Amino acid sequence: MSSELRAAHFPASFSATGTAARVLRQEGEALSRFAESLPVDFDAAVEKILATTGRIIVSGMGKSGHIGRKIAATLASTGTPSFFVHPAEASHGDLGMVTPSDICILISNSGETAELSDLIAHCARFSVTLIGISKRPDSTLMRAADLRLTLPDLPEVCSIGMAPTTSTTLTLGLGDALAVALMEARGFQSDEFHVFHPGGKLGARLSRVIQLMHGPAKLPLARIDTPMSEAILEMSAHGFGIVGVTDAAGRLHGVISDGDLRRNMVGLIERQAGQVCTRQPVTVTPETLAAEALAIMNAHKISALFAVDHDERPVGILHIHDCLRAGIA
Repeated sequence: MSSELRAAHFPASFSATGTAARVLRQEGEALSRFAESLPVDFDAAVEKILATTGRIIVSGMGKSGHIGRKIAATLASTGTPSFFVHPAEASHGDLGMVTPSDICILISNSGETAELSDLIAHCARFSVTLIGISKRPDSTLMRAADLRLTLPDLPEVCSIGMAPTTSTTLTLGLGDALAVALMEARGFQSDEFHVFHPGGKLGARLSRVIQLMHGPAKLPLARIDTPMSEAILEMSAHGFGIVGVTDAAGRLHGVISDGDLRRNMVGLIERQAGQVCTRQPVTVTPETLAAEALAIMNAHKISALFAVDHDERPVGILHIHDCLRAGIA
């Protein structure tokens, strides 16, 4: 930007990066102060949510509503059934979504948001547990709440001290703290996380071999005593560049790869599969993470892996291209 244009748009002393640094620093300091003085009812709120048989309904108006939507989404994706109800819609029929077995988390920085009044009254009428989030402990919302998650009364970082900035950051941080505390209390694991995140890059990395492998009908297999002429045809027919060699009990005895064929060219056709195969091949189970299976293939410089059951019988095959197509890299 030229100096003329800059002068037309910004005061001479203005620095965008300076403002950004100040905002981030002050909001970071606010979060640090909050961490040193968490709400007294925080532990009780976690215990109450863990014990509920219903859902967690989150509501708020304006910027508090936007933060509330994110909190509800985070809770739902980490094992706590939750959804957001707009307070205005609640007054026009959506109160029917709130049952006595549920818990309501209502967010209002001032604690006096008029649009929340019907939700507050509904919770009182039907004995729905109400958790309030506000910076004013003596507000209408917090007086009505069963549990109070009080925010520190810190100034907003905007130049006029009015736009929701620090307060929304603190509320968002409190929501994350609540969700993570619930995750850890439940022992929530990555495989459960994948159930709620099947799509995208994250979902791909959490996929299991069983979700990507080719099943029993597509397995290239030969018995130990199978002539190599037939074993080669089996390998060619399936296109994985590998054929599994099984014993009389159906257990995976070994594998024959393109490299094994090259190493045994002399008298190859006159031999049997069991004489050519590489014994004790690298395998995975169907429950192995696909990302881990890909790492194994890369480490051993191979392009396919057999998945075996607890009796070492082959139940599937995973090719490196299956992982790449799924977005695992």
